[in-house]
Amino acid sequence: MKHTSQKSIAQNIESILTQIAHAEKKYARPFGSVQLLAVSKTRPIEDIHAAFNANQTHFGENYLQDALPKIGVLAEKDIVWHFIGPVQSNKTRQIAENFSWVHTVDRLKIAKRLSEQRAPEQKPLNVCIQVNTSGENSKSGINIEETLILAKEISLLSNLHLRGLMTIPAATDDFNLQRQPFHLLRELKDEIQSQGIELDTLSMGMSNDMEAAIAEGSTMVRIGTAIFGQRTKIL
Repeated sequence: MKHTSQKSIAQNIESILTQIAHAEKKYARPFGSVQLLAVSKTRPIEDIHAAFNANQTHFGENYLQDALPKIGVLAEKDIVWHFIGPVQSNKTRQIAENFSWVHTVDRLKIAKRLSEQRAPEQKPLNVCIQVNTSGENSKSGINIEETLILAKEISLLSNLHLRGLMTIPAATDDFNLQRQPFHLLRELKDEIQSQGIELDTLSMGMSNDMEAAIAEGSTMVRIGTAIFGQRTKIL
């Protein structure tokens, strides 16, 4: 596994935080209202160390078997681990036990399993509902029309804390087109809140569409390539 130099990773994080602050100011967002989530999937532990040494504490992982060894080795570090990949039923126990956040809940069955398998002595698991804002069959996530019902059901689960919504829209380089699915997600968040369910998180925006996401109200951007460089794919 290749890894980027510690100096480069630190410089990349500094650059991204500057870009986030600029976008916050440009779109009248409060300073510090957008959190950087470093996507460390497929990255070696050395890269995570380098990012942590640059004061990055929130890391996102997609693949459970890739993540668990890292979580074990770095257990003494004050790291907040986010699971941001598809959640399979047979993986819910390990996800519930080892992560603080799950961004990709799109079915009540998965939510119930995560709640049941979260240890009572642990804080409730922070979850986001993944919404398919593009309407593509190939995309994961619940349909927009069904999200409110799922939000109501999840809010009743004792070991979960429903924090907000997440989306991975269709890729495009057109800034205005990038904004559209993020705008839909923000409106959906407002609708759910109007029903008495408090949400504080919009997990949206990646390396190529971060500014559009911040313009539309993102509170957490998931950045991998712009921090660590091109990644190695897991087969």
